[in-house]
Amino acid sequence: MARASKLKVYRTAAGFHDAYVAAPSQKAALAAWGSDHDLFARGIAELVTDPALAAEPLASPGVVIKRSRGTTAEQIAALPARAVSAKGTGEPGSDASDEDHYETRRSRAEAAPAPPKPKPRPKPKPKPSRGALDTVEEAREACEAEFRRALRDLAAREAALVRERRALERSRDLAMEKAQAAVDAEKRRYDDALADWKG
Repeated sequence: MARASKLKVYRTAAGFHDAYVAAPSQKAALAAWGSDHDLFARGIAELVTDPALAAEPLASPGVVIKRSRGTTAEQIAALPARAVSAKGTGEPGSDASDEDHYETRRSRAEAAPAPPKPKPRPKPKPKPSRGALDTVEEAREACEAEFRRALRDLAAREAALVRERRALERSRDLAMEKAQAAVDAEKRRYDDALADWKG
């Protein structure tokens, strides 16, 4: 532990209290307060030179000692010049400049005119109806089916005609054979008769 002669007492605002700590350096004091910000650079922490205020912290080096500032008015008056605004918490590590900057940005945002509302999107077009297409497709299929039936009927008639032709050709062949046989027989009789006449 550091010797008392090397210790200094530092103070920062902690809500409605002042937080005192005896430490060898500002960095050690910040660590004792648990602050990640340089409260000294921001004017939120300071060195204590009053021996009466420094006595208790020097008796317990490294221990944070909190003391109430009294009434609300006294507490506000006791805050360092750059302490957090009335809306801030005043806890160690709070960032007054950040809050001031936030307030400035918020006041600017409130003063700025509201952005224009986006134009409503047009309603999507309805999906086209397939009714007419379905109708003409059905008509085409009916037409095709009708011609298929007509072609089947024609093919059946053609097959019947082929059969009829074959039957006719067979009948013709038989009749021609019979007629030729009669011609051949009659020719033989004529030839025989002619030969007898010539003697």
